[in-house]
Amino acid sequence: MVFIIKSGVFKVIIKNYYKIITCFLTVLIVMLGVISCTGEPLVRFEESRSMMDTYVKIIIYAETSAAEEALDAAFTRMEEVVNIATTFNENGEAYQLNQEGTLQEPSAELLELINLSLNYSDLTDGYFDITCQPLLDLWGYNPNAEKQFWELDKASQQVKISETAKIVGSDKIIAEDSQIYFQEEGMKITLGGVAKGYAVDEALAVLEERGIRHALIDAGGDIRTMGTQPDNELWSIVLVNPDNTSEFLADFSIKDKAVTTSGNYERYFDPEKKAGHILNPKTGYSASDCISVTIITETCTYADALATGVFVMGPELGLNLVEALDNVECLIIDNERVIHQSSGLSGYLNER
Repeated sequence: MVFIIKSGVFKVIIKNYYKIITCFLTVLIVMLGVISCTGEPLVRFEESRSMMDTYVKIIIYAETSAAEEALDAAFTRMEEVVNIATTFNENGEAYQLNQEGTLQEPSAELLELINLSLNYSDLTDGYFDITCQPLLDLWGYNPNAEKQFWELDKASQQVKISETAKIVGSDKIIAEDSQIYFQEEGMKITLGGVAKGYAVDEALAVLEERGIRHALIDAGGDIRTMGTQPDNELWSIVLVNPDNTSEFLADFSIKDKAVTTSGNYERYFDPEKKAGHILNPKTGYSASDCISVTIITETCTYADALATGVFVMGPELGLNLVEALDNVECLIIDNERVIHQSSGLSGYLNER
């Protein structure tokens, strides 16, 4: 079956692939009135707060008496994770690890984040790698430099990348119960590809502990749901055309799943927007084979890391990886604006 959407010169054909303009995630929520088992009506509550360089939205259906405490507890838990995983605040454990190269008695959260990240690095054959921060530092703006890194010729860039690559690699970080340490001087980590998803998972766990059974958390496109909406209707996650948000490109129906998108089309190192912020740790240059990758899987931590890893791997390797994994689906937009989708993605797609 073929669907054709037309609006002026914009035309989308959905088949086994799509020719599209870059898209982003938005969430459609329908307000419902439901009665809880105690007889008190379940009411829809929504709150947004700024954190992790984005806006985090939490939607719950709860009894009025329990809603405020549950929302506060969920946001507090996310802030706790952020304060541990930050590499910008001197009080953060990840910051201290980067400064000292070692951290004694790390928190359970940081240890779990590191161990999960090492597992994801193995899973993606090193395309997801939290030790790539020194490479990111090369591309970051340097107010004292005569030329920014992106302004250098390719040969000069390659010399610095080759030298920096010697201290990059997940095999060079050791995580033990009592300590985490780097095996090479100058190593640094970034948890930007996994911490946001982890914070979402932790917040959802807090909500569940407080008796919430219907919830959605959206941390700047890192989305996870708990259960369905109260009348058993699935949550609707819609991909829309960013140039005209009245046009949809795909509509996912999910419950108890995470949906996360990684893309290089919003953040760049350079003013010309040629150097995207997602680097290939194997080359030291921006990953350029994809525009966007959306992952659907069980947890937001897993989805967050896989979205980054698959983005870097590119459509062919990335799709092959997803097809080999259980309970993981993907939608990949390559740099030719062709969409590749995993074989099980249709199970989440709605027709309109």
